[in-house]
Amino acid sequence: MTKLFHRKAATALLIAASCIGLAGCTSPGVPLNKSLESIHQPVVQRTNYTFDLASGPGGIAPSEQRRLSGWFEAMDLRYGDRISIDDPVNSNAARTTVEAIASRYSMLVSDDAPTTPGYVNAGTVRVVVSRSTASVKGCPDWGTKTDTNMHNATASGYGCAVNGNFSAMIANPEDLIRGNKGPSQTTVMSSTKAIETYRGAEPTGGGGKTLKSNSTKSGE
Repeated sequence: MTKLFHRKAATALLIAASCIGLAGCTSPGVPLNKSLESIHQPVVQRTNYTFDLASGPGGIAPSEQRRLSGWFEAMDLRYGDRISIDDPVNSNAARTTVEAIASRYSMLVSDDAPTTPGYVNAGTVRVVVSRSTASVKGCPDWGTKTDTNMHNATASGYGCAVNGNFSAMIANPEDLIRGNKGPSQTTVMSSTKAIETYRGAEPTGGGGKTLKSNSTKSGE
Protein backbone atom coordinates (compact mmCIF):
# COMPACT_ATOMS: atom_id res chain seq x y z
CA MET A 1 0.00 0.00 0.00
CA THR A 2 2.87 2.32 0.87
CA LYS A 3 4.62 1.57 -2.43
CA LEU A 4 1.43 2.32 -4.35
CA PHE A 5 1.07 5.68 -2.55
CA HIS A 6 4.64 6.67 -3.33
CA ARG A 7 4.17 5.63 -6.96
CA LYS A 8 1.03 7.81 -7.29
CA ALA A 9 2.79 10.74 -5.63
CA ALA A 10 5.75 10.42 -8.00
CA THR A 11 3.39 10.28 -10.99
CA ALA A 12 1.60 13.41 -9.81
CA LEU A 13 4.88 15.28 -9.42
CA LEU A 14 5.96 14.20 -12.91
CA ILE A 15 2.69 15.47 -14.41
CA ALA A 16 3.03 18.79 -12.55
CA ALA A 17 6.59 19.21 -13.77
CA SER A 18 5.47 18.49 -17.34
CA CYS A 19 2.72 21.13 -17.10
CA ILE A 20 5.20 23.70 -15.81
CA GLY A 21 7.53 22.87 -18.69
CA LEU A 22 4.73 23.25 -21.21
CA ALA A 23 3.71 26.59 -19.70
CA GLY A 24 7.22 27.86 -20.22
CA CYS A 25 7.39 26.58 -23.79
CA THR A 26 4.07 27.83 -25.11
CA SER A 27 5.50 31.16 -26.30
CA PRO A 28 9.28 30.98 -26.68
CA GLY A 29 10.72 34.35 -27.62
CA VAL A 30 7.27 35.99 -27.69
CA PRO A 31 6.60 38.73 -25.09
CA LEU A 32 3.82 37.86 -22.66
CA ASN A 33 0.94 40.27 -23.25
CA LYS A 34 -1.87 40.17 -20.72
CA SER A 35 -3.46 43.43 -21.92
CA LEU A 36 -5.67 44.24 -24.90
CA GLU A 37 -3.04 46.53 -26.42
CA SER A 38 -1.23 45.05 -29.41
CA ILE A 39 2.53 44.70 -29.15
CA HIS A 40 2.74 45.07 -32.94
CA GLN A 41 2.55 48.82 -33.46
CA PRO A 42 3.31 50.79 -36.66
CA VAL A 43 6.91 51.95 -37.00
CA VAL A 44 7.56 55.11 -39.05
CA GLN A 45 10.85 55.43 -40.93
CA ARG A 46 12.04 58.53 -42.80
CA THR A 47 14.46 58.55 -45.73
CA ASN A 48 16.07 61.68 -47.18
CA TYR A 49 16.80 61.71 -50.92
CA THR A 50 19.17 64.43 -52.18
CA PHE A 51 19.79 66.00 -55.57
CA ASP A 52 22.53 68.60 -56.15
CA LEU A 53 22.15 71.35 -58.73
CA ALA A 54 24.59 73.93 -60.05
CA SER A 55 23.51 77.47 -59.22
CA GLY A 56 24.93 80.80 -60.32
CA PRO A 57 24.24 84.49 -59.70
CA GLY A 58 21.19 84.31 -61.96
CA GLY A 59 19.78 81.25 -60.25
CA ILE A 60 19.48 77.76 -61.69
CA ALA A 61 20.18 77.29 -65.40
CA PRO A 62 17.43 75.85 -67.66
CA SER A 63 19.41 72.64 -68.18
CA GLU A 64 19.59 72.11 -64.41
CA GLN A 65 15.91 72.88 -64.10
CA ARG A 66 15.15 70.08 -66.56
CA ARG A 67 17.29 67.72 -64.52
CA LEU A 68 15.38 68.62 -61.37
CA SER A 69 12.03 68.19 -63.09
CA GLY A 70 13.10 64.75 -64.33
CA TRP A 71 14.21 63.78 -60.82
CA PHE A 72 10.88 64.84 -59.35
CA GLU A 73 9.16 62.76 -62.02
CA ALA A 74 11.30 59.72 -61.19
CA MET A 75 10.65 60.17 -57.46
CA ASP A 76 6.90 60.01 -58.10
CA LEU A 77 6.17 62.77 -55.62
CA ARG A 78 3.14 62.09 -53.45
CA TYR A 79 1.18 63.45 -50.54
CA GLY A 80 3.28 63.27 -47.39
CA ASP A 81 6.61 63.96 -49.13
CA ARG A 82 8.50 66.98 -47.83
CA ILE A 83 10.69 69.09 -50.15
CA SER A 84 13.37 71.37 -48.74
CA ILE A 85 16.43 73.27 -50.01
CA ASP A 86 19.95 73.29 -48.59
CA ASP A 87 21.60 76.37 -50.09
CA PRO A 88 24.74 77.85 -48.45
CA VAL A 89 24.16 81.32 -49.97
CA ASN A 90 20.35 81.32 -49.54
CA SER A 91 19.70 82.50 -53.07
CA ASN A 92 16.15 83.77 -53.52
CA ALA A 93 16.34 83.15 -57.27
CA ALA A 94 17.25 79.49 -56.77
CA ARG A 95 14.51 78.96 -54.20
CA THR A 96 11.91 80.61 -56.44
CA THR A 97 12.91 78.31 -59.31
CA VAL A 98 12.67 75.16 -57.16
CA GLU A 99 9.30 76.26 -55.79
CA ALA A 100 8.00 76.84 -59.32
CA ILE A 101 9.06 73.36 -60.43
CA ALA A 102 7.65 71.74 -57.27
CA SER A 103 4.32 73.50 -57.82
CA ARG A 104 3.88 71.56 -61.06
CA TYR A 105 3.56 68.47 -58.89
CA SER A 106 1.26 70.22 -56.39
CA MET A 107 4.04 70.31 -53.80
CA LEU A 108 5.30 73.06 -51.51
CA VAL A 109 8.85 73.74 -50.35
CA SER A 110 9.42 73.84 -46.60
CA ASP A 111 11.63 76.36 -44.86
CA ASP A 112 14.05 74.08 -42.99
CA ALA A 113 16.18 71.35 -44.57
CA PRO A 114 17.29 68.23 -42.67
CA THR A 115 20.95 67.43 -42.14
CA THR A 116 22.25 65.21 -44.96
CA PRO A 117 25.64 63.53 -45.51
CA GLY A 118 28.24 65.49 -47.45
CA TYR A 119 29.14 69.15 -47.66
CA VAL A 120 27.23 71.53 -49.92
CA ASN A 121 29.68 73.84 -51.65
CA ALA A 122 28.96 77.40 -52.65
CA GLY A 123 27.43 77.49 -56.10
CA THR A 124 25.51 74.27 -55.40
CA VAL A 125 21.91 73.91 -54.31
CA ARG A 126 20.85 70.65 -52.70
CA VAL A 127 17.20 69.69 -53.02
CA VAL A 128 16.04 67.20 -50.37
CA VAL A 129 12.93 65.04 -50.60
CA SER A 130 12.03 63.48 -47.24
CA ARG A 131 9.73 60.46 -47.50
CA SER A 132 8.29 58.48 -44.62
CA THR A 133 6.95 54.93 -44.62
CA ALA A 134 5.01 53.00 -41.99
CA SER A 135 5.13 49.27 -41.38
CA VAL A 136 4.48 46.79 -38.61
CA LYS A 137 7.51 44.73 -37.65
CA GLY A 138 7.24 41.03 -36.86
CA CYS A 139 3.99 40.40 -38.71
CA PRO A 140 2.44 38.01 -39.40
CA ASP A 141 3.11 36.47 -35.99
CA TRP A 142 1.55 33.04 -35.64
CA GLY A 143 3.26 32.35 -32.33
CA THR A 144 3.68 28.67 -31.48
CA LYS A 145 1.97 25.71 -33.09
CA THR A 146 0.12 24.87 -29.88
CA ASP A 147 -3.05 26.52 -28.66
CA THR A 148 -2.04 26.13 -25.03
CA ASN A 149 -2.23 29.45 -23.20
CA MET A 150 -1.41 28.94 -19.54
CA HIS A 151 -1.37 32.70 -18.81
CA ASN A 152 -4.66 33.68 -20.49
CA ALA A 153 -2.64 36.19 -22.51
CA THR A 154 -3.49 37.99 -25.74
CA ALA A 155 -2.50 36.10 -28.89
CA SER A 156 0.96 36.98 -30.16
CA GLY A 157 -0.38 38.02 -33.56
CA TYR A 158 -3.10 40.27 -32.16
CA GLY A 159 -3.14 43.62 -33.99
CA CYS A 160 -1.11 42.52 -37.03
CA ALA A 161 -4.03 42.72 -39.46
CA VAL A 162 -5.55 46.00 -38.26
CA ASN A 163 -2.29 47.90 -37.71
CA GLY A 164 -0.76 46.47 -40.89
CA ASN A 165 -3.68 47.63 -43.03
CA PHE A 166 -3.74 50.97 -41.24
CA SER A 167 -0.04 51.53 -41.98
CA ALA A 168 -0.54 50.63 -45.63
CA MET A 169 -3.54 52.93 -46.15
CA ILE A 170 -2.51 56.07 -44.26
CA ALA A 171 -1.71 58.92 -46.65
CA ASN A 172 0.95 60.60 -44.53
CA PRO A 173 2.83 58.25 -42.16
CA GLU A 174 4.05 61.29 -40.18
CA ASP A 175 0.51 61.62 -38.83
CA LEU A 176 1.09 58.43 -36.83
CA ILE A 177 3.74 60.27 -34.81
CA ARG A 178 2.21 63.64 -34.00
CA GLY A 179 -1.20 63.61 -35.66
CA ASN A 180 -2.57 65.98 -38.24
CA LYS A 181 -3.31 69.50 -37.06
CA GLY A 182 -6.59 70.57 -38.59
CA PRO A 183 -7.95 74.07 -39.16
CA SER A 184 -8.77 76.34 -36.25
CA GLN A 185 -12.47 76.20 -37.05
CA THR A 186 -14.42 73.37 -35.45
CA THR A 187 -17.32 71.45 -36.94
CA VAL A 188 -19.73 73.32 -34.67
CA MET A 189 -18.46 76.68 -35.90
CA SER A 190 -18.81 75.65 -39.55
CA SER A 191 -22.32 74.26 -39.12
CA THR A 192 -23.44 77.33 -37.15
CA LYS A 193 -22.21 79.60 -39.93
CA ALA A 194 -24.24 77.67 -42.51
CA ILE A 195 -27.36 77.83 -40.34
CA GLU A 196 -26.97 81.58 -39.77
CA THR A 197 -26.55 82.15 -43.53
CA TYR A 198 -29.70 80.16 -44.24
CA ARG A 199 -31.74 82.00 -41.61
CA GLY A 200 -30.44 85.41 -42.65
CA ALA A 201 -31.23 84.93 -46.33
CA GLU A 202 -34.03 87.04 -47.76
CA PRO A 203 -37.26 85.08 -48.36
CA THR A 204 -37.97 84.26 -51.98
CA GLY A 205 -41.30 86.07 -51.80
CA GLY A 206 -39.87 89.25 -50.32
CA GLY A 207 -39.25 92.56 -52.05
CA GLY A 208 -42.75 92.85 -53.47
CA LYS A 209 -42.47 89.60 -55.39
CA THR A 210 -45.38 87.23 -55.29
CA LEU A 211 -44.98 83.50 -55.06
CA LYS A 212 -46.10 81.46 -58.04
CA SER A 213 -49.36 79.66 -57.37
CA ASN A 214 -49.66 76.09 -58.54
CA SER A 215 -52.91 74.22 -58.94
CA THR A 216 -53.33 70.78 -57.46
CA LYS A 217 -55.98 69.80 -60.04
CA SER A 218 -54.90 67.45 -62.76
CA GLY A 219 -54.60 68.90 -66.25
CA GLU A 220 -54.11 72.48 -65.05
